[in-house]
Amino acid sequence: MAEKTNLSTYESIMRSLKARQFVPVYLLMGDESYFVDRISDYVADNVLGEDERDFNQNVVFGADVTASQLADMCKGYPMMSEYRVVIVKEFQNMKNLEPLEKYLEKPVPTTILVLCYKNGRMDMRKRIVSLASAHGVVFESTKKRENELPGFISTYIQSHGATIENKAAFMIAEHVGADISRIISECDKLLISLTENDKRVTPELVEEKIGMSKEFNAFELRRAIVEHNVYKANLIVKYFNKNDKAGNIFSVIPLLFNFFQNLMIAHYSPNKNNEAALARDLDMRTGWGAREYITAMRYYTATKTMQIISKLRQIDEKGKGLGNSNTSKEQLLSELIFFILH
Repeated sequence: MAEKTNLSTYESIMRSLKARQFVPVYLLMGDESYFVDRISDYVADNVLGEDERDFNQNVVFGADVTASQLADMCKGYPMMSEYRVVIVKEFQNMKNLEPLEKYLEKPVPTTILVLCYKNGRMDMRKRIVSLASAHGVVFESTKKRENELPGFISTYIQSHGATIENKAAFMIAEHVGADISRIISECDKLLISLTENDKRVTPELVEEKIGMSKEFNAFELRRAIVEHNVYKANLIVKYFNKNDKAGNIFSVIPLLFNFFQNLMIAHYSPNKNNEAALARDLDMRTGWGAREYITAMRYYTATKTMQIISKLRQIDEKGKGLGNSNTSKEQLLSELIFFILH
């Protein structure tokens, strides 16, 4: 049986790097390239001084070097420096890893090898994974789930000495989606706009700087549905149908599908009336995130929730042109919201 590989976290790796506690190999992989790039860029920019890099740092691409050539680079000792750094971009394109595996059996302690396996996950049964785990760290950068994005945004803003209102974090998450690089870019735009006297990111600031309405967006539509506020939901739908960029069937369906899937879990949870416990059941970071589900259970029974999930699938298929020849996306959105609320 293959030995279980312990995966390191982004936070633990960055703490060690900043403390200059280096290991001989970093195997970085996953579907979310942002964290892989952050770690490899930190190593490239901070392990060696500028005057040391010419002789002691190599950045290569997996398709351009063989595993044998890479092993030879790693075996070299640093010149007038404490470390030698070798970074492999797009490691997934390298073939025949046996020579590299041979090197990793006994890696040179003064060499820091960073392997960046992008847009996917290595087979964890491969020998190179167990060798990297034995002599260094293995990190998998996974895509953030929708319900994790507001918490990630809040943490990022707080790490830069500011605060963000929950609604503002949800607005950014809903507007940008699970593109971490874009989320960071939008958060940086907001942080730059803050003054010394006011370090709060508010919905009004998000509306001003990112260009989305704080009253008419998919997040507010979901809230109106949760609270069974028929009037407000219809107002937002009418706004969407006149302003396609603000929201449409394609942006609304994933948000509502995720919500009603979780609502079905909430209905059958033994902790349906306990915010903190229900949040754990729904894999949420904070108790307040479960409040919407507790509210929604008053208006949507388990049977109705299942019917809504089925309707969402049906409308999604029609929106993609399956079994639908002439119903517009505006009509589909109106039909969906009417079904949910009645």
